[in-house]
Amino acid sequence: MALPCLDTQENIIDWQALSLSLQLAAVTLALLLPPGMLLARWLAYTEFKGKYLIEALVVLPLVLPPTVLGYYLLVSFGAASPLGQWLSQHGIQLAFHFSGLVVASVLFNIPFLVQPIQRSFESVPANLNEAAAVCGLGSWATFWRVELPLVWPGVLSAMVLTFVHTLGEFGVVLMMGGSIPGETKTLAISIYDRVQAFDVQSADRMALLLLIMSLLAVAASFFATSRLTRRR
Repeated sequence: MALPCLDTQENIIDWQALSLSLQLAAVTLALLLPPGMLLARWLAYTEFKGKYLIEALVVLPLVLPPTVLGYYLLVSFGAASPLGQWLSQHGIQLAFHFSGLVVASVLFNIPFLVQPIQRSFESVPANLNEAAAVCGLGSWATFWRVELPLVWPGVLSAMVLTFVHTLGEFGVVLMMGGSIPGETKTLAISIYDRVQAFDVQSADRMALLLLIMSLLAVAASFFATSRLTRRR
């Protein structure tokens, strides 16, 4: 079956929503990657009582319905909440604003970034770190020169997974931001709106575009990871 052509007419592809989705994915990844990598490394190398609770909190967004997470975020940061009122007094608006989508996306994507990287750190042989210490390398030098080259395939996979997952977010984004064109209306929400308006042709084209983008990103990730693993 031939794939439908991607029309550039506004009534076919909501380019504004696509641009917003790409911005959201990029900002989410940039903000989440540094602390997410540190958290993953800490969980991989540290043993303590109650660690399972921290790991459960990390995994929670995987099993929690997105609308539930979005609801609690909306209640926490909405204008009726004490925190929301305090933020509003300081000129910060999160509910129904792009910044709120970023907060929601960062929290929702924690397990998609942290878990693959944690498993990569756990696969690094302990004797390599010990050898690095014997050679006089500090913790930071060991991370950059020994650990990062070994865990980089896992980091790359986690980055792509987080980026693609953010592109397709719906429930948590809709609850936190609604559907404001140019502000909170992502591509997934635009597809939903077009279906609700019985504009099946536009929904079909945008869904196909999102499918192709996601497939290409994941395929590129697998290809790059395979090359890096063989080279290592």
